[in-house]
Amino acid sequence: MGLLDTLREALGMRAEADATRRANPDDLFGMSTAYVTMEANLDYRSTGDAALCFSGVDSTEFTAAVRAIEEILAAGAEETGTAFDVQTDGKGYEWVVLHDDDPEDLVTSIHFAADELSERGFGSRLLAAVFAFERPDEDYTAYWLYSFRRGAYYPFVPDPSGRKERVERAEFKLETVLDGELAVEPEKEYWYPLWPDGGRHPWE
Repeated sequence: MGLLDTLREALGMRAEADATRRANPDDLFGMSTAYVTMEANLDYRSTGDAALCFSGVDSTEFTAAVRAIEEILAAGAEETGTAFDVQTDGKGYEWVVLHDDDPEDLVTSIHFAADELSERGFGSRLLAAVFAFERPDEDYTAYWLYSFRRGAYYPFVPDPSGRKERVERAEFKLETVLDGELAVEPEKEYWYPLWPDGGRHPWE
């Protein structure tokens, strides 16, 4: 059973009950230096994709918060070149998906969206931020996931065959190199998989 089958439990209620500290959207800025280290030490480069996952709520205030995020991202798109869309997956979870060749712009936009929801009182609806990377000599996509419930990052590398298996050697290498630069989740039982649902990326 993948994370999209049990997302509310995995990144929501269960992780919240076992939270180690309060999540802070400013933690996302750790990725601003991590992507440089990944390229220099591991030859990983950003795919140009990142996303924010959250659970919606049926209220006019929440709808207004999402609309404000869309409006500000749209206003900044001409300057930054960051393309985005807001979508709902098959399980009902919402995503702000961003595309930009500049990793700094991705980090800034993800932070903005997460911070906007927090400032409007919907921080508890935030589930995960997802940053995608690849290497020229490998056929898999590697992700760093930030769990808002745990206030920590962890690597996730799904097997490119489509089987729900992980490339553990790649995850271990990412952990070894980035632990200390990122706040890496120390308990691997919380390294929840976020399997793609028929597409390339977890939000597809």
